[in-house]
Amino acid sequence: MAKITLDNLAHSYSPNPKGEGDFALKELNHDWEDGQAYALLGASGCGKSTLLNIISGLLHPSQGRILFNDVDVTNAPTAERNIAQVFQFPVVYDTMTVHDNLAFPLRNRGASAAYVAERVQKIAHMIGMEDVLNRKARGLTADAKQKISLGRGMVREDVNALLFDEPLTVIDPHMKWELRTQLKSLHHEFGHTMIYVTHDQTEALTFADKVVVMHDGRVVQIGTPEELFETPAHTFVGYFIGSPGMNVLNAKVEGSRAYVDGTEIALGANYAPLTGKVQIGIRPEFARLSGNGEGLPVNVRRVEDVGRHKIVRADFFGNEINIIAPEGASISPDMNRVTFDAKRVNVYANDWRVEGEAA
Repeated sequence: MAKITLDNLAHSYSPNPKGEGDFALKELNHDWEDGQAYALLGASGCGKSTLLNIISGLLHPSQGRILFNDVDVTNAPTAERNIAQVFQFPVVYDTMTVHDNLAFPLRNRGASAAYVAERVQKIAHMIGMEDVLNRKARGLTADAKQKISLGRGMVREDVNALLFDEPLTVIDPHMKWELRTQLKSLHHEFGHTMIYVTHDQTEALTFADKVVVMHDGRVVQIGTPEELFETPAHTFVGYFIGSPGMNVLNAKVEGSRAYVDGTEIALGANYAPLTGKVQIGIRPEFARLSGNGEGLPVNVRRVEDVGRHKIVRADFFGNEINIIAPEGASISPDMNRVTFDAKRVNVYANDWRVEGEAA
């Protein structure tokens, strides 16, 4: 297990980067705690896999250092970093049995036969492959092979970190849930430092102690699922986390009031004068339809009943506003206004959240 430090880290695939725009990974300075389970979450191309490959040693950064437990490993090859990595697509030895694939990392390090047998049996049970241990990997389905890859990554107990690069892409949906649960159990049992790359917010939020949200090559927030939901540090976090994501509206902010196209909206805090692009953000869960003439005037376009609740899709002068209403809520034609819970409204300047003072 290891604390992982990213010190002034950045990477460009261009041999002569001329500016920040040439960097696939913008400058990072973070300490990732020993024994924590992290998810790297973001859209395709945001730099998640680049960062993971730098941590594993498959890629050398353009600048900065990687430290494991305060030891500089920037120039150390992957084999010396004592990590296990599972990739997006299966990497197995087709000519070996499932048992021998799982045993390979242990045998390669001289583990005793008894220990190998014990660990292989335990991991095979975790990934649901006890009944095929003596079958050759060749001929197995893609999701079965990926379970072998996962098992081989998990079989060692002595690694500094376990790295997963979108490992459940080829796994069927039911098995995805089971494997995420098993990974979580493994983390609780052994306390490995785990980093899990995904573009799926459900995977990230159900797996990780803390989620590292990346956007355009930059880490925009590291937080618990609750923190990402309640106080998104960047408008991208608000948009990307949640279904539907956070409503973001251009606004003018004066003290404890915001004005959106002339309509006054109460805020739960006082704010100093803001410059640049000023916006407010409100989760659909904290927006309410009303017909009493208060709030923003909207045009309800459609109502989607998703079983547990209703999603109201409304339009405010060309801006989409989403509202989540209880399953039993009655939505009438005269409900053409939307109000917000003042304490749940976040304020942003140039996409970054601004902390207000108590009102």
